[in-house]
Amino acid sequence: MQTLGVGMVGYAFMGAAHSQAWRTAPHAFDLPVRPVLAALCGRDPAATAAAAQRYGFESTETDWHALLDRDDVQLIDVCTPGDSHAEISVAALEAGKHVLCEKPLANTVPEAEAMAAAAARAQARGVRSMVGFNYRRVPALALARQLIAGGQVGEIRHVRASYLQDWLADPAFPLTWRLQREHAGSGALGDLGAHIVDLAQYLTGQLIAGVSGVAATFVPKRPIPGGAGATGPVTVDDAVAFTARLESGALASFEATRFATGRKNALRIEINGSHGSLAFDLERLNELEFCDAAGSSGTGDTATQGFRRILVTEPGHPYLSAWWPPGHVLGWEHTFTHEVRDLVTAIAQGTDPEPSFADGLQVQHVLQAVSASAAAGSQWTPV
Repeated sequence: MQTLGVGMVGYAFMGAAHSQAWRTAPHAFDLPVRPVLAALCGRDPAATAAAAQRYGFESTETDWHALLDRDDVQLIDVCTPGDSHAEISVAALEAGKHVLCEKPLANTVPEAEAMAAAAARAQARGVRSMVGFNYRRVPALALARQLIAGGQVGEIRHVRASYLQDWLADPAFPLTWRLQREHAGSGALGDLGAHIVDLAQYLTGQLIAGVSGVAATFVPKRPIPGGAGATGPVTVDDAVAFTARLESGALASFEATRFATGRKNALRIEINGSHGSLAFDLERLNELEFCDAAGSSGTGDTATQGFRRILVTEPGHPYLSAWWPPGHVLGWEHTFTHEVRDLVTAIAQGTDPEPSFADGLQVQHVLQAVSASAAAGSQWTPV
């Protein structure tokens, strides 16, 4: 069997999730190419070596440029903060390496444009790229996409999405890179909002045409790690909310915050159409709620109309043929395994994986429009 050597840059939270996916995918799925964890790259030699041993990488590097010169590395997996996504990804694509880049694609639209252009050039040479919007790989959401594309909910009228976390609610939480614009680009907007923007466009098959947004930073200064009591400025948003219109004129609302006390990773999206509605809650990852306006009788009897629960664990549901008997549920980490399966399959077949860097650029345009709208007092801003 052919192999696909993976060189990963970054080994923290996303590095751990991606590593598990690379290890697991060839055992769960009959992949056309077998991934090999060739090299892990990080700036701290000791920490990188420890992570490589834990994750199962064969070797380490302390400079990501070295990965581009290695013949045993055919794909670069970018798990770094957003400020280095463009530099690493563009260089990797130009070196003929396939690229998987974590979301959001970049910190700015110009960076994302450069990445999308590099991906288009590389595509002509058979070099593939994908941005890591892992929630597309939740089986229930993949099923929702199939139902919407098949017309089961009819004409889209409303989309409402929220992504709520609370890990910044404590003002004593230290000033990390995620709270600094020069490293993260934005706060809850890019970290969480990017996910629900991508999901709204993926599920409906429509782009967001315009937005009106507000943003807030509740704790403007935070303790500097190891700073002996010193504080530094928070330069990103803590929370955002915005309304939007899709291409069809459908209404949409979005909320993203890291200050929702009691909410750990609460992503929810609901789509209402002329024939029915779909709703998904990440805390019930294996379930999809579906309301068919016609009902099982086909008469539209309101006496029996309402949401019904679909347990998305049947072999015929997206991705489930590789896993367990019906009713044996999957978890959050499986979304990354499915991501690897789709990417490796596309590379082997010579097709373009999704979401593409162009899709990531589109999300970046929406994020920029939200930021501009919030800065202009919620002015309506076309995307």
